[in-house]
Amino acid sequence: MSGALHGKSVLVTGGTGFIGRHLVDALLKQGADVSVLSRHAPSANGQRYKTITGDLARPDTLEGVCQGRDIVFHLGGYAHAVDEYDGKGEEIHRHVTVEGARSLVNQALQSNVHRFVFFSSVKAMGEGDEARFDESAPCRPVTAYGKAKYGAENIVLEAGRRGLPLTIFRLPVVYGPGCRGNLSRMIQAVARGRFPPLPETNNKLSMVDVRDVVRAALLVAGSPAAAGKMYLVTDGQAYSTRQIYEWICAALHRSVPRWVIPLSLLRFAAHVGDVIGCLTGRRFVLDTDVLDKLIGSAWYSAERISRELGYRPVYGLKDVLPEMVVELRRSS
Repeated sequence: MSGALHGKSVLVTGGTGFIGRHLVDALLKQGADVSVLSRHAPSANGQRYKTITGDLARPDTLEGVCQGRDIVFHLGGYAHAVDEYDGKGEEIHRHVTVEGARSLVNQALQSNVHRFVFFSSVKAMGEGDEARFDESAPCRPVTAYGKAKYGAENIVLEAGRRGLPLTIFRLPVVYGPGCRGNLSRMIQAVARGRFPPLPETNNKLSMVDVRDVVRAALLVAGSPAAAGKMYLVTDGQAYSTRQIYEWICAALHRSVPRWVIPLSLLRFAAHVGDVIGCLTGRRFVLDTDVLDKLIGSAWYSAERISRELGYRPVYGLKDVLPEMVVELRRSS
């Protein structure tokens, strides 16, 4: 199969990660000439793409990596989104995500790359609230991960002012087959009877299937109208945590408990978790931050990319959860 990117020379950083693997597969199906930046030497397992050895944390190893590339998809970075109490994570985020982006865009500028697509996160905007945010919302990142993504965005945007044709994606929680993030951990916890039946708080959470992320990435890579733009990419729906919990139960063929844990009890337990975390220096399984994420809203609009580029999501979480359950059981 070939597509709009047939014959294009493409570099993907983070190509062995969850989103990256799906993106690389789609690029190969389109007939692109794909290279993946990796800290490790290429394996001899018949890969259909080239592996280039390089480390975002070591600028000297990136010399010439963008030479001859038509498109660069930058997904690489420090993916650990949980802040550590000792603060070491913030320095790693800065060194890998921020300075790594600086090194890579400098290489892209020197090599006259035709399009640079940076995968950022809604965490660059902050933690979300009841309002539905779009690309014009002010950015007030809170976590080390969010601050690093925001810092990297600014470096990429500055490169755009210096002539680099760029597009930035801000992604919410990404789900789909092979997902290994918070959603997959929630599925496993529900399956083991270790996830409490939360009350319905009517919070609103935006998410997106990895295959729709890839479709959006291919769309912007081939669209002149996407140059210089920033887009939020979602599946167009808003989910409550309780709704997700019930759908997971259905996908696991389990009945939903008839009782729920009162919100007041959850808040008390979260405060206890805060104290335990402060005393031990390690995050407890439930603290105020975790609870806020469970019952709070993080709601975003993908209207801009839909309006300007015709993006239309194909997948929804309810239909994909059974597929994720099967995948998790197969790999466990």
